[in-house]
Amino acid sequence: MTRTNPAPAAGVRAPLTLIGTGVLAMAAVEALNPGYDLVSETLSRYVHGTAGWLLPAALLAVGAASAVLVVRLGAGARARAWRAGRVALAVWTAGILVAALFPADPPGRWSRPSLSELVHGNAAFLAFAALPTAAVLLRGALAARRPGLRTALTALTAVSAATTAALAVFLVDVMDGGPSLGLGGAPTLVGLVERLVLAADFGWVALALAAAGTRPGRERGHRA
Repeated sequence: MTRTNPAPAAGVRAPLTLIGTGVLAMAAVEALNPGYDLVSETLSRYVHGTAGWLLPAALLAVGAASAVLVVRLGAGARARAWRAGRVALAVWTAGILVAALFPADPPGRWSRPSLSELVHGNAAFLAFAALPTAAVLLRGALAARRPGLRTALTALTAVSAATTAALAVFLVDVMDGGPSLGLGGAPTLVGLVERLVLAADFGWVALALAAAGTRPGRERGHRA
């Protein structure tokens, strides 16, 4: 007898590699700039530090992988939630790419942002808001393709939504009247929360790529 198992399409490896490359680039720029406080300083500021070019390169890599996911989700007629989720994912992708092209300001300039900072910040937060929206809308259909990923997709969707909401609070706190939501010696936790958002969002995109790239595979079983 035969049974059908999901098998990942070969074309998934390249975008997953892009996400892995982006994560490694962000880890590298973090390690090369120990003077920056990862708890209170957003990762975007590292563009002005040592090997700062790694940050936009990382965002471009993740944006390219996300674009592949948008294309993969476009094949065939889908339910309304699937189409709306794909639009939200396209917004995430555009936001990440724009944020990569417009660098943030150096640290300490929250109240006097440049034009580049305004574009970067707004594009990034639009992306952050769009990703959990896409995750909620697409979770069921993606989990149906890869049931084994259902729990992980649900968990990352919840973490993405919760940390994005927290990030909005910390950003308002930083920009209006100065930082006060801190912990210990750190004046604010905005940097830590932003990193949690990025981790959840990148992880979700990787899982969604694995699920979206699944195709039916046939595995021969043993005859009785």
